[in-house]
Amino acid sequence: MQNYKAAKNTFIDEVRVEDYIGLEGSRKAYERLEVSIDKPIKMILVYGQPGTGKTLMLNRIYHNHRYQKDIHFIDTPIGSRKEFYRKLFEIITGKMMPNNSKIEFETFVEYGKKMKDRRDIVILLDEAQIYPEDMLEEIRILSDTGSMKFVLSAHETENGELLTKRHFESRIWERIELQNANFDELKTYVYKRLLNRGLIDIANQFSKRQNRFIFKMTKGNFRECNKLLYAAFEIFEYYETHRPEKVVHDKIPMKILEMAAIKSGFINV
Repeated sequence: MQNYKAAKNTFIDEVRVEDYIGLEGSRKAYERLEVSIDKPIKMILVYGQPGTGKTLMLNRIYHNHRYQKDIHFIDTPIGSRKEFYRKLFEIITGKMMPNNSKIEFETFVEYGKKMKDRRDIVILLDEAQIYPEDMLEEIRILSDTGSMKFVLSAHETENGELLTKRHFESRIWERIELQNANFDELKTYVYKRLLNRGLIDIANQFSKRQNRFIFKMTKGNFRECNKLLYAAFEIFEYYETHRPEKVVHDKIPMKILEMAAIKSGFINV
């Protein structure tokens, strides 16, 4: 009996460093970012469609360098200006800002100028397209102090157009694009994701035909792939529990993948 529940949980859409798969495209983007944060660059933009692995890449950069660099990861967008500067105060001082303290933007700017050539703070900001325009402008000013470097991760959406406006255009010195996987990369992604959980028997059940179907449905998007395969193994789990005589344990039937595609909205009926 195969462990279809474990296979299903393998494709839960969550950010875990151990789930990083070093595919060719994502590996090159990661290496570019790794080199860029060592350069005297003020702002770096990591962009791409939702589900291309931007958050996971920032998370991996943070975990791999947090003991060697003054690097910090703000993974949840902070819409409140007050909360953003409370977080920035914590990054700078290592302490919580007192509740009754007044937020003075100029104080942070002066600190940044004072610490130029003395501190190289790298701040990873995920979902930057969600930040209000006035906050992004202040982030741009902070980056100009020379002691704070910002890596902005953003979706390719209308809300993200601010990041390409002229006053950001001249300051974002490095642009790193993450794209959907090609067929071979997606096939490797599915195989290694299962392999990393010790599910080699299930990983070997995907034929070229099934991999092509997954690629066609998801267009190589990792998040969409996770959604499709989570649904597929959920169906497997149901049949294994309620109608085990219908389960084939040596291959992934196309019928199951098609049912999962319908359930997940990839196929309209």
